[in-house]
Amino acid sequence: MDIVLLFPGQGSQKPGMGKDLAEAFPVARGVFGEVDAALGLNLSRLCFEGPADELTLTSNAQPALFAHGAAVWALTKDALHQHIRAAAGHSLGEFTAYHAADAVSLPGAAKLVRRRGELMYETGASRPGTMAAILGTTTTPIEQICQRASKEAGLVVPANFNTDEQVVISGEIAGVERAMEIAKDAGAKRAIKLPVSGAFHSPLMEPAVIGLTDAIATSAFMDPLYPVYSNVTAEPSTTAVHAKDLLLRQLTSPVRWSAEIRNIAKTFPEALYVEMGPGNVLSGLMGRLVKGARTFSCGTAPEVETLLQTVVS
Repeated sequence: MDIVLLFPGQGSQKPGMGKDLAEAFPVARGVFGEVDAALGLNLSRLCFEGPADELTLTSNAQPALFAHGAAVWALTKDALHQHIRAAAGHSLGEFTAYHAADAVSLPGAAKLVRRRGELMYETGASRPGTMAAILGTTTTPIEQICQRASKEAGLVVPANFNTDEQVVISGEIAGVERAMEIAKDAGAKRAIKLPVSGAFHSPLMEPAVIGLTDAIATSAFMDPLYPVYSNVTAEPSTTAVHAKDLLLRQLTSPVRWSAEIRNIAKTFPEALYVEMGPGNVLSGLMGRLVKGARTFSCGTAPEVETLLQTVVS
């Protein structure tokens, strides 16, 4: 059995995440405790109890999602490791993927993603921007729509290529709003502004680059045990040096998720895609990207038990 690990990004967090894992499994409880200790804050309580508005803050959501994904991996790695062929994560999730590939330690990754979240939040506050999802196909390529809106209203760029019919744009508020109008005129079914604290994966995140450069440079990375596919290039990364460079570039580059997943599917056509973390956002996208893809969402205690039974049998 070939398995590809998937780790979700910001937006998948929700109060109660990981609580049943910590109650059912001492190993999961230990992961959350180690993350709490590394960060010097009671992140686990925020995961388990909320409140939602505090959990949703970028500086909290990112380490929370990391902790949940790391806990699921800790519970399943002994059974799964011989079957893993590759890993991928959407934005923040790519950091969790490198941890699962033994490229960065649990406390090291926790501190790194917490710092990343802080930098992104601070940059969003000092350089306001927003993001919007464009749903449906458009008669004009999204890149051209963004170029026109940038000229007419304010900087906006494609930020997430999730599927052929779901692209997220990011940039200055006026630019994003103009691009939404142009996209609807070009046939988009819907254009929805997203509840985010900044223009992620766009040039507006440039002020955060220096801080993230320092954080990544001082983080101990090893070569991953298996390929981690990059949001930036949609290709596999196999060295620590490459990983650090790509994770930094990811901050201001679009997430090429659709190309990334299709490249994985070409290499591992029979793979089972296991999403580790809360919800099933990435599993939902899989059906639109790879016809007949087999997926499994694993974020709760019953799901962990089912996955282990499936792999062992």
